Amino acid sequence: MPEDFIQTVELRKTYNMGETEVHALDGLTLSIPSGSFTVIMGPSGSGKSTLLYLVGGLDWPTSGNIIVAGLEIGSLDENALADYRRNKVGFIFQSFNLIANMSAEANVAFPLRFAGVKKKNRIDRAEQLMDEVGLKDRIGHKPTELSGGQQQRVAVARALVNDPPLILADEPTGNLDSTSGQVIMSMLDELCKAGKTILVASHDPRMLTYATHRIYLMDGKMVDEKQYLDSISISS
Repeated sequence: MPEDFIQTVELRKTYNMGETEVHALDGLTLSIPSGSFTVIMGPSGSGKSTLLYLVGGLDWPTSGNIIVAGLEIGSLDENALADYRRNKVGFIFQSFNLIANMSAEANVAFPLRFAGVKKKNRIDRAEQLMDEVGLKDRIGHKPTELSGGQQQRVAVARALVNDPPLILADEPTGNLDSTSGQVIMSMLDELCKAGKTILVASHDPRMLTYATHRIYLMDGKMVDEKQYLDSISISS
């Protein structure tokens, strides 16, 4: 039985909006197994992206604990946290977050600069990954010269460049047409089968086809599938 790769305990994230407190996450306790494809579903504002950012070390909780691969994220200093983000986590964002004036290959290779990898090795690794995502013939193209689906495949390659065990994807099909979205979902599925732990925040119900585990969030709390589906039917 797979061991837990991610655990959160009474996780809370509160934002102050003027005089109003917004509880993006409200006492969330959960466990995610190693090697799983876990899909987080929930309406806008439910806390999906907040959870990904906290697990990825891009933001800090108001209270509670996050443990990833045995590391208590909140106890890490800045250097250890940077090392965690660099070596343990690959990020895929809805808006791709590619650097506009860099080629696709340079975008993929860019994180390796911070790992102290030599230029030739960076290029070799980027070329390998561009080939794996089916874009070897687009290595020299800049993001503006690529379709949305191609940009997201470059983003997947960049997320893999340091060979992290955890892939975090925030609405990875949100800006894509249905065909390109299907390609990205299939790629994430293959990564899971290769041993990566995949955590995806999504509105796309097709993503559930690939899920080994599902988390439903509403108002920063975990709910069951019926509560989630009931909320959708009421809002529609």
